[in-house]
Amino acid sequence: MHSSDMVRWGILGPGFIAGLLMSDAANGRNFRVVATGSRSLPRAQAFAQKFGIARAYGSYEALLDDRDVDAVYIATPNSLHHQQTMAALAAGKHVLCEKPYTRRPAEVTEAFDAADAAGLRLMEAFMWRHSPLTLRFAELLPEIGEVHSIRSTFGFVIDTTADIRLDPVLDGGSLMDVGCYPVSGSRLVAGAEPVRVYGEQTVGPSGVDVVFSGILTFPSGLVAEILSGFTFDHRSLEIIGGRGTLRLLDPWNDGGGLELNGVADPVQLDDAYRLEMENLSDAITGRGQQLLGRADALGQARTIEALYRSAETGQSVAL
Repeated sequence: MHSSDMVRWGILGPGFIAGLLMSDAANGRNFRVVATGSRSLPRAQAFAQKFGIARAYGSYEALLDDRDVDAVYIATPNSLHHQQTMAALAAGKHVLCEKPYTRRPAEVTEAFDAADAAGLRLMEAFMWRHSPLTLRFAELLPEIGEVHSIRSTFGFVIDTTADIRLDPVLDGGSLMDVGCYPVSGSRLVAGAEPVRVYGEQTVGPSGVDVVFSGILTFPSGLVAEILSGFTFDHRSLEIIGGRGTLRLLDPWNDGGGLELNGVADPVQLDDAYRLEMENLSDAITGRGQQLLGRADALGQARTIEALYRSAETGQSVAL
């Protein structure tokens, strides 16, 4: 059990996503962000000054050496997630790692084995799962009866060639960056892992998928359709059931609404980034259970890996 009610966090990678996390972090009931680390000291200092963070480091290693940091939030490019998670665990830090943790299932197993062996907490940061909107969505799901179809999208337009999400070396691509959300949503609704997937991708000039379409088939025969991309702007999660339809509008950014049979269902929104930090902090201090663990991260990685394999071979892939 953690020795204090207040978990002291450090941030690896003070970029855009970390800025979103910090927007309401000052209101965290059981945590404080006390340090940030970047490969650039001026960048770390600017981030720390903007958000009132006490310490800034010019390397990731220096932050991990800080004995007054209990846990780290990793918000670096995808290709660095596993390496930095393993380094953080080796340094005795609990870890919240931005999605997607990885496209390689073996890395999920290695990381959670290391966390378990060290008595540390590790969670993949799908902030949308912590949103009151998502919790209400799950409550309403039985209202539409047996689920017959899941359709989800996440796309936005990238109009530059200088974006890390287009870099194959950094594990870029639309499925990794945004398609992982429809994968997460489909798995949540189905309440199971897919047994077969099929994927089609449009590869851009840099070599990563700029559009990815996929079909996930679950044990019951339920089929989920997913669409992700960097060429269109659309975000939704729609469930068609025997007694109606349930829709989340812009569910992944926590900025939309919830409709049951076309009628808006009012939900009191809250900051999902802060809520996920509070959730893992409760688990660290022994005052609660973390929402997402090994099984969910492994399900994500297996599905993403299989979708890419299908798109590359032109064949459906059994899991």
